[in-house]
Amino acid sequence: METETIDARPTGLARFAAHAVTTIDELREINGFPRPETRDKATDHLTPLLVDYIAASPFFLLATAGADGTCDVTPRGDAVGAVRVLDERTIALPDRLGNRRMDSLQNLITNPHVGLLFLIPAVDETVRVNGRAVITRDPELLATLAMRGKAPNLAIVVEIDQVYTHCARAFLRSGLWQPETWPDPDAIPSMAAIRAEQKCLPAPDESAGKRNEDYRKTLY
Repeated sequence: METETIDARPTGLARFAAHAVTTIDELREINGFPRPETRDKATDHLTPLLVDYIAASPFFLLATAGADGTCDVTPRGDAVGAVRVLDERTIALPDRLGNRRMDSLQNLITNPHVGLLFLIPAVDETVRVNGRAVITRDPELLATLAMRGKAPNLAIVVEIDQVYTHCARAFLRSGLWQPETWPDPDAIPSMAAIRAEQKCLPAPDESAGKRNEDYRKTLY
């Protein structure tokens, strides 16, 4: 009679515990030290060229963390110029209509620290901002952030602690802006199909197209 073989290997992070890097000294021994100009490149304020970069960015990533350290990153996109530079240390981000999970906003209630990564299509370098944020419903500010005649319900105002540029290596390695490397979108699983698989639901009807969700019609 055959007996079933049970895989006794550790799972998750425990699988890599024997080779885990756990100290800063180990990191430095493996990867070395940055050049002085790289180490010291951050400032605590925006210069005119950084303002120009952010003004030209239609897309950024917003990283937050809860009081317990649980992290979250969300994509944010809008027309060019939607992010408002209020002064050299303060920027305002509109909080547009979403799915109402509000993961980022709930994190900010208990932990104000944020990280931002601003991108511009076809530009390989990015701008990173680290700072502290507050959620506001200031009517004058919200009015300046209106899009297609609709102001957001809330805005996120960030006070900058660090701002610096990030090199192009990740974009060059990935070929992100090179159309010849792009996959056929129809070959990529849709959000509806992934959600159905996660929750063991029937597969969605995609006869009208893989990406035909209603939310595409209600952006503001």
